[in-house]
Amino acid sequence: MRGINNILMALSNYHPIIIEGMGHYDPRAPADVAKQIHSQLLRHFDGRTPIQKPKLIITQGDPLAKRGISSITPLVADLLDVRRGLVCLDSDIDPRHSLNADRRNVILEMEYSQLTGVLETSIGEGTMARLEQEIDRRILSKNEQRLALDKAPLKGYFRDYALLQEVTKAACRQICGDITVAHTAHDISEFSVTSFYTAGLELGFVEAHQMVPYGAIDELDFEKIDTR
Repeated sequence: MRGINNILMALSNYHPIIIEGMGHYDPRAPADVAKQIHSQLLRHFDGRTPIQKPKLIITQGDPLAKRGISSITPLVADLLDVRRGLVCLDSDIDPRHSLNADRRNVILEMEYSQLTGVLETSIGEGTMARLEQEIDRRILSKNEQRLALDKAPLKGYFRDYALLQEVTKAACRQICGDITVAHTAHDISEFSVTSFYTAGLELGFVEAHQMVPYGAIDELDFEKIDTR
């Protein structure tokens, strides 16, 4: 327990930045996307109360790929000249998630269950049940939309990764007192894990003023992109 508390205490000394977006199926050049996110982050930071803590980009175990979030995130970290933190699913949820995670420039590492514990303690007992119900409701709605479009239901792992995404943001905000969330695209596919960000907003885990839009409108045709 002491080790867990030390890690969370260390995280509290930082201002977390979480970047959400497409995985390896993102067709765009990572360097171009990273420059746009960096520009938007600087604009966001210039327009708000100065952040006194050093910044830390928090990643969520995405395996290294040539394109997509796992390539974009380290480039943004380099542009901001900051280190990275890592959150992975526990092995009983996904035994390969932590094994495949990119750990370059990572100085803090946490497990999903450590962060769910933070939410139950800091926000209140039953917080995870509320979040799980909200994610389940949205999955049901999205699957109904997909059925109407003659598409297969979302893969089962969407639930685990949507929860990881929302728990990471909510817990980081509770631990650090503030958070910045940036997206890697202007238009977000309604059938992507990223699209579940609206659940955290609706539950009040993240505030709209903490969100950084991508800015420039992307010309992405999600009908032609595999967003599994």
